[in-house]
Amino acid sequence: MFITDNENNNLIPIHFFGSESLSAWLEHDAEPQAKSWVEASSFKPKTGQHIIVPAADGKISMVICGKSDDEHNGWDYGAISKHLPKGKYFFAGDLDESTAFLAAVSWGLSGYKFAKYKKQPELKAELQIPQGVDPDALQHHIKAIVLVRDLVNTPANDLGPDDLSVEASLIADSFNADFTEIVGDELLVENFPAIHAVGRASDRDPRLLEITWGDKDHFKLAIIGKGVCFDSGGLDIKPAAGMRDMKKDMGGAAHALGLAYMIMAHNLPISLRMLIPAVDNVIAGNAYKPGDIVKTRAGFNVEIGNTDAEGRVILADAIALATTAKPDLMIDFATLTGAARVALGPDLPAMFATNDKNARAVQDLAWEINDPIWHMPLYKPYKKFNDSKIGDISNCASIGYGGAITAALFLENFTDNHPNWMHFDIMASNTRDLPGRPEGGDAMGLRALFAYISQLVD
Repeated sequence: MFITDNENNNLIPIHFFGSESLSAWLEHDAEPQAKSWVEASSFKPKTGQHIIVPAADGKISMVICGKSDDEHNGWDYGAISKHLPKGKYFFAGDLDESTAFLAAVSWGLSGYKFAKYKKQPELKAELQIPQGVDPDALQHHIKAIVLVRDLVNTPANDLGPDDLSVEASLIADSFNADFTEIVGDELLVENFPAIHAVGRASDRDPRLLEITWGDKDHFKLAIIGKGVCFDSGGLDIKPAAGMRDMKKDMGGAAHALGLAYMIMAHNLPISLRMLIPAVDNVIAGNAYKPGDIVKTRAGFNVEIGNTDAEGRVILADAIALATTAKPDLMIDFATLTGAARVALGPDLPAMFATNDKNARAVQDLAWEINDPIWHMPLYKPYKKFNDSKIGDISNCASIGYGGAITAALFLENFTDNHPNWMHFDIMASNTRDLPGRPEGGDAMGLRALFAYISQLVD
């Protein structure tokens, strides 16, 4: 996939051009043979399109690739890696540090295939790591994103709450972190009634997973991830089409593990606490029911307006636990609402935050490094739509509008007015193939949050 040998003279250059830059290159810089070949091929510089220019001896002289006119869109650089013949390549031209890093990440991820059940072809082309790119940081980023993708893509029969526990414990072990879990009826003993209520109908016990790592005197970071390993909708059962891809409803947990991995792999000066409430939301005689009152760790009585709004119910207990240590920053990830996808589409994670200044800093950084996030409002007048006539709060808003906002406002009740809480309502998968990002499970906002956290503790 990558090579680091800077002395190898047999490297093949890959040139990337948008429409304007290709014309300028052909006019002023291209060798006559390359110019003639490109013009004879009627090549159009579109992302993912390429032509191979031969040398006089029949070997590859260079590769010409199309890309968007955005010179900082590093994702485009990985679009052709799996289409190139065997060989050793390098990116020609000067790339700024951020673009070079993303270009290398895209190259490394573009060959990703979920291969647990079906053998996939390996990437034949090798890339020289661009100058200025830290090989270790590159590998850590790629491994974290592959971790997220593999977890989200794994079918629910092979990734239940117990399997997710094994994955979390293995990650903890690899960094000498502490791992604990509270399982089944012990959740009631330890006062996590909401997690238990949602997950008790499954033959795979619900549980709360926890990883702690780092010096307790360092910056305190809490990460929480929604771990619904399969979501049938419960007694408010989903239609078949809506249930088909609900193996990905633990995408928030995958993101939490991915971010924790990146932090520990880079050995950031952080006191880390990662929490995952892991459940199946399925149907049995003891399933929680519409109209039930579910108790929570924070003391709120939640009326269940709809059993398919289960993610916010289990997150309530985990967030309440996280607040007790008064972290400097608290982040949660969740595949929480279709409303966020309606508002922003599949590619843009919705971010809600109690500190607007910090949220804007995250958003600005996210767009700068091509890992976009969009800041959405915690619009307080909508809190009334979560009111319950018989409980303290309902898990299902009384209107169908603004569903991502009302869900975020529900969670805010359990933060104990935390001054620096960020909630990410994510898709956790791509609906189509993109450069470096094939269809299926994917990490969204992960690089941006890691970059932001790194700046906080630098």
